[in-house]
Amino acid sequence: MDKRVIFAVAGSGKTTLIIDQLNQTTRSLIITFTNNNLNNLRLGIIRKFGCFPKNILLLSYFSFLYSFCFKPFLLMKYRTKGINYQPNLNRYAKDDARFIDRNRRLYSNRIAKLIDNNNINNEINNRISKYFDNLYIDEVQDFAGHDFNLLVSMIAADLNILLVGDFFQHTFDTSRDGNVNTSLHDDFNSYVKRFQQTGILVDLKTLNKSFRCSPTVCKFISESLGISIESHRTDDTNIQFIEDQEKATGVFRNRRIVKLFYQEHYKYDCFSRNWGDSKGEDKYKSVCVVLNKNTNSLFHQGRLNELPPQTKNKFYVACSRARNSLYLLPEELLVTFKSP
Repeated sequence: MDKRVIFAVAGSGKTTLIIDQLNQTTRSLIITFTNNNLNNLRLGIIRKFGCFPKNILLLSYFSFLYSFCFKPFLLMKYRTKGINYQPNLNRYAKDDARFIDRNRRLYSNRIAKLIDNNNINNEINNRISKYFDNLYIDEVQDFAGHDFNLLVSMIAADLNILLVGDFFQHTFDTSRDGNVNTSLHDDFNSYVKRFQQTGILVDLKTLNKSFRCSPTVCKFISESLGISIESHRTDDTNIQFIEDQEKATGVFRNRRIVKLFYQEHYKYDCFSRNWGDSKGEDKYKSVCVVLNKNTNSLFHQGRLNELPPQTKNKFYVACSRARNSLYLLPEELLVTFKSP
């Protein structure tokens, strides 16, 4: 069986790589985390085949966890009624209260742990192997907490496995629970070793260059953030820091330029998203990344690489959405456009 994890860079074709391997003969299960990637995969599959083939199953992670892993083995035992996505932070609750709320819903951050407590990991692997020939997991970098432990156990399943992700696009966690795997994403080399210890092949070359980002944007990301990224392209594009109020207003009102905010983009009446929420989106040409106060300060000091890890990753995601021009401007220039 071929089992490998491919670490990618932004815009290198992670979704395309998975879709290219699909056919209408072998049975494939695809799991991804964010809705953006779920929609991208679904549209890409339909575009390839003209329909959604019956031999392919595409699931969000928690749909897979609840419907495929939990329900067949444990539903009758626990009589649950869905998932509570508000995590149970009380690690010392007794018995079922650790895992199930008063409405009999499973706490999302404890489902994988409950599966492990019931020793059904092998049964899950056997079920995956029974119904599928190939397992593809996108956005593998977002698996955290007990979910990462479940992921590691699934690598032993008897089928071909391909995991794909970009370590530095780790902006959200599938779940968190106390100190379980809290240091997992602290260091890339240590993260790679966790996979190597499972015996899975680690591939750092196949998706190490971006089709989306120009060499100009890649150089900015590499030099400013310390995140290594190269480009398949050879053209130069424009990166501009805007300090002039008139120019900032012009960019704000330009409906062809998406404005990416650190948070609360909905308070601005413009074409916008938050940095992290733009992950998985590949539809923008020119992008304006709006710098919050701390990011703007570090930018002027040449110390963007000192941003907190989650913030740095979200900033990387935002900058790497740009196919053409990349604009950077301080949020303070847009404060008059912000609603209360």
